[in-house]
This record gives sequence, C-alpha cells and structure tokens, in this order.
Amino acid sequence: MRPIHLIAALAVTFFASEGTALAQSAVPSSPIASEPRASQVLSIDTPIETLVAIPMAKAALDADIPGLTDHPMYDQFKRENLRALAPKFGGAITDKDLAKLQADLAALSPATSSN
Repeated sequence: MRPIHLIAALAVTFFASEGTALAQSAVPSSPIASEPRASQVLSIDTPIETLVAIPMAKAALDADIPGLTDHPMYDQFKRENLRALAPKFGGAITDKDLAKLQADLAALSPATSSN
C-alpha cells in the first residue's frame, strides 16, 4: 500500500473548494457511529466514522487503506462512505483497495450470505 500522503495534497484541493459547504452542512455524529449494533452489516457503503467505532473494522480499514484514519482532514470526510469518498481522492484509493476492504468487512459482518 502506498502512504496516504498523496491523498492529503489532493484532499486539500477538494475540500478547499467545498469548505464553505462542508462547514454549513455539518451534521452531528450519528448514534450508530458511537454505538455500533452487533448485527450491523459492514461494507464500503458504511460511514467511515461507523467503521472506526468498531475495533475490528477499524483494524481492517487501517490495514487496507493505511493513513486514512490519521489523515489531517479526517473530521471533514468521516461521515462519508468509502465508495463516495474514493473518487474525490484522485485515484489514491483504488478499486482494488475498496474490493479488499469490502471482503475484509464482509468477513466481520454477522449476516453475510454465501453464494
């Protein structure tokens, strides 16, 4: 995995242009983020802050996309899910990264179905 430092530079550009909108649309943390449900199905569509609140999901996130949870702008994007966030980072989070994380999160989810 490559370091997330490139993401920092790209994020500054993205968030600088949307800073006003982000500040005006700030939403308080959801109850799910602070109190994850045991039966919750986890995926790359789950808000990042919810994944971080679950120790095993955070470990998978840190392993598959190193540096994301320590990113200086984490507070600005933590409410988004990775599927929506990845394109904003100019290719620094690849489809391969997302697929690996999706597989790791599915393995943690209690309600996964077999094909």
